[in-house]
Amino acid sequence: MFTFEAEQSVHDVNGVKFGGQPGEHPTVMVGSLFYKGDSVLNDPETGEFEEEPAREAIKKVEELQDRTGNPAAIDCIGDSPEALIKHVDFCAEVTDLPIFADGPTPTIRAEAAEHIGEVGLGDQIIYNSIESSTKEVETEIEALQDSGIEAAVLLSIDTNNLTLQGRRDALEENLTVAEKAGIGKPIVDPAVIDIPDSGYAAKIIHELKDEYGLPAGCSPHNEVIRWEMNDPLCENSKQLRQAVANSVIVHLGADFNLYGPIHGAEEMYEVMSTADAYVAYGAQMGEGRRPSKDHPIYKIFR
Repeated sequence: MFTFEAEQSVHDVNGVKFGGQPGEHPTVMVGSLFYKGDSVLNDPETGEFEEEPAREAIKKVEELQDRTGNPAAIDCIGDSPEALIKHVDFCAEVTDLPIFADGPTPTIRAEAAEHIGEVGLGDQIIYNSIESSTKEVETEIEALQDSGIEAAVLLSIDTNNLTLQGRRDALEENLTVAEKAGIGKPIVDPAVIDIPDSGYAAKIIHELKDEYGLPAGCSPHNEVIRWEMNDPLCENSKQLRQAVANSVIVHLGADFNLYGPIHGAEEMYEVMSTADAYVAYGAQMGEGRRPSKDHPIYKIFR
């Protein structure tokens, strides 16, 4: 195992810790809810949804966090301001878990941020996400300044320069925006944009944490679901390869994993809790680093 050179920031969001050295804190598992195609969602535009199965999905990840030691968070998606506000309010009513307020456009996110400020939910929210290159970024800054939201994902990618330097430059710009917006708990996502990108994203996470010391992670699921496999070796080949894509990031130091639909949480918790336990054991034996008391290592190898 290894130790990052930079002092590592650990951000507490409603009792859940993001960040630290490898093996110190377990990977935060972020499951998506209310995405297009979600079985609980009736109307993406208005945000109408089936409450009971949505509530059951949230309760399931609360149980999985207790069983494995991997903290849960909800990637709460809304395709319109009305939908995102409705979904965030529901999640906050049902759970104390951190909520990623996730909208596809700056306008949607900004309107949700204003509402979050009005109802006083800022401590529970992680704004998803800040991207300095968007034209409406000033609108987002203004909305965030009065929202009480302290934590935000910084989507740090330059599609014209996919190198580490391109991600670093994008992160620097995002950090400037975050400071203006009053974000004191920045969380880095260097983005996964291509099918084999999980390994490269893991490498970039490692490099950025080593330099900046900020919590970081990504969403390997986004690209793996597009993988059209030729001549698979076994019947569950895609499931197994998805497990590798999701676990590789924790071996290089990722602090959170946007693993995809919350309804597939059990499989992803099985994978990530095991990967976390191996990382923690390596850090303990190689670096003398003691895992936090609720780490999966104490639940997997008991």
